[in-house]
Amino acid sequence: MTPMTTEQVAEFLGVKVERVKRLARENLLVAKDNDADGQPIFDKTDVEKYKELAQRLGGI
Repeated sequence: MTPMTTEQVAEFLGVKVERVKRLARENLLVAKDNDADGQPIFDKTDVEKYKELAQRLGGI
């Protein structure tokens, strides 16, 4: 697993951090763990799969 922070995911997807947090709350992008501050940590493979699916469905 290659961990990604919320900020890294936002940059990779080209969206705001708030959007990534909303995706995590709605279980559209599942966090694997939380860091020391309670922020979600995502697996890079899952983020890449989400981005591919979102692009197929018309965009992020």
